[in-house]
Amino acid sequence: MVARAADSVAGRDAASIAAHLREHGYSVVRGALDPSLPGALASALAPTFDATPRSVGAFYGGNTKRFHGLLGRSRHMEAFVLHPAILDAVKLILEPYCDIIQLNLTQAIEILPGGLAQPPHRDQDMWPVHARGVEYLVNVMWPFTAYTAVNGATIVWPGSHHRLDEIVMADDDALAVEMAPGDALLFLGSTLHCGGVNRTEASRRGMIISYSLGWLKPYELPWLAYPPRIASSFPPELAALAGYRAHRPNLGTFEGKCPSTALGVHGTLGAIDALRPEQEMLIGLYRDGALQPGTPMATRSGLARFAGG
Repeated sequence: MVARAADSVAGRDAASIAAHLREHGYSVVRGALDPSLPGALASALAPTFDATPRSVGAFYGGNTKRFHGLLGRSRHMEAFVLHPAILDAVKLILEPYCDIIQLNLTQAIEILPGGLAQPPHRDQDMWPVHARGVEYLVNVMWPFTAYTAVNGATIVWPGSHHRLDEIVMADDDALAVEMAPGDALLFLGSTLHCGGVNRTEASRRGMIISYSLGWLKPYELPWLAYPPRIASSFPPELAALAGYRAHRPNLGTFEGKCPSTALGVHGTLGAIDALRPEQEMLIGLYRDGALQPGTPMATRSGLARFAGG
């Protein structure tokens, strides 16, 4: 696969990152973190990289190693997951379509020398139903070693998020996103991309943190990856991203309450609604008799989404 190195980067504030994402489908943030942070995380994860067997399957590729549940493997992860500008940019992209966002997965990736490029794909295709114009997830790739066009840097097809009917695009349109530790690559779930071929003699290591709409089933089941005994040590915002926050209305609850109850935040019995303000308003209108048969769906859409009658 022939690919050019990416030369278009975004500013480092959330609005600039989000704007570049919307226009191009990807965004590179240079110097997002001090290189010492990915260096420390890479050192903490090195024994797990060494112990992890090669992946199995045509999609993952037998020349890669992958493992998950990174929040439970190092406290360094907090600085990456909660990076202020990047997290705010993700919210600008996703929150128009959901009440809250969530972690879709955390995955460490090593591309070993040799092998084949990953098949080009869009990550949103893991969900079978799509609404045009809606973004379902944003990925953030963080390199632990330098990413270059010759060692398997992530390849993206700029503008492919506007060409969703094309499952394959010309190699000449592809970009190999070269980065140093501390840089970050964001790309949409609707952006065609793949892992490149490592033509060097050294492994390429990094990780991907993926955020998605809070009402979707995530790639990685957070309550198994981070059971309460682990998640209870997370700061509240991190625990919420890891599945310990209900998505209004009443989605992803435990004993009828926000799943944060499993972390000892509240009692465990007795259901408590988690509704959006417009849904509470519509229920009030219904109780007052203001909603009648034939009320247009646009007026009662919030109530129509309410479950648990």
